[in-house]
Amino acid sequence: MALSVPLYTVDDLERFPNDGNRYELLDGVLLVTPAPAAVHQLVAGRIQTLLSMALAVPGYAHVVGPGAVVRRPRTQLEPDILVYPSRFTPRTDWPAISEHWLAVEVISRSSRVYDRDFKRDAYLALGVQEVWLVDWRENVVEVARTRRKSRRVTDVLRWRTPASGVVVTIELGDIFAGIE
Repeated sequence: MALSVPLYTVDDLERFPNDGNRYELLDGVLLVTPAPAAVHQLVAGRIQTLLSMALAVPGYAHVVGPGAVVRRPRTQLEPDILVYPSRFTPRTDWPAISEHWLAVEVISRSSRVYDRDFKRDAYLALGVQEVWLVDWRENVVEVARTRRKSRRVTDVLRWRTPASGVVVTIELGDIFAGIE
């Protein structure tokens, strides 16, 4: 007997409970992950702060966490951190943002396989220009610009923004400091 999996739309997500879980869609398939742990939020917050200081404060880009990459009717992914050009006003609805420079996912035990095997390539297929998968257990960031390929960074991340050419440098030792 075949298993029937219900398919959802982005509009359906509005009816899901606000219960601390993250509800996302990939081609209509509902993906649910639990609320992140404190260490996850600490790592994401450190990265978001550094990106914001380099890009948002001078006005080059918006740095938000979490964000949403939406392709109606059946895909809405929510990276822990999303960077997109400042030409989109803060009032722009997620589906209207058509350019995404960077999506950052902090890997959790509950999302490890999903983030690596599905979400990274989905972001890239949706036009996100670069994806970082941050693994605080291994003190490494996987950087991907093309599907099914990534490079592992263990010391310093250097990222050049697509439009402004600003180079952001992040010492991974600062991101992972005090986390055992």
